[in-house]
Amino acid sequence: MKKPELEFFPIEMNSALRVSIVEAGDVHAGFPSPVQDAYMNQPIDLNKELVSHPATTFIVRVVGDSMVDEGIDTGDLLLVDRSLYPSKQNLTVCMLNGEFCIKRIVQSGKKILLKSGNRKYSPIEVLPSMNFTVWGVVTWVLKRKVVY
Repeated sequence: MKKPELEFFPIEMNSALRVSIVEAGDVHAGFPSPVQDAYMNQPIDLNKELVSHPATTFIVRVVGDSMVDEGIDTGDLLLVDRSLYPSKQNLTVCMLNGEFCIKRIVQSGKKILLKSGNRKYSPIEVLPSMNFTVWGVVTWVLKRKVVY
């Protein structure tokens, strides 16, 4: 049996976990500046910051390389909102012939194309004979930057 390309998880909105936020103006990528207690604000709830529609938002773990040119790699977490209507600017989670995929939907004339974010893969034309559904719109990409 083929391993699924995406893993889905519900959002837990009752977590007591809070993360402190630093608001010292801009955070520069140049010369480091020490963070002092004076710049520390009250902790924020990441659920409230990242999730606009809790009942229709899910976390999806990415498996595969079809979106690497979009900066999305295996292991990244996507927040996907099923209540949003996709546009060509959005990345979407789609179901095509019973399999989930992450694509950019592009309309070209009367054709609907699903474009990968990897030059190795050609766009997929959605044909009337295919079972195609837009499952949700990607609202956030969460990426681990520390390797343990």
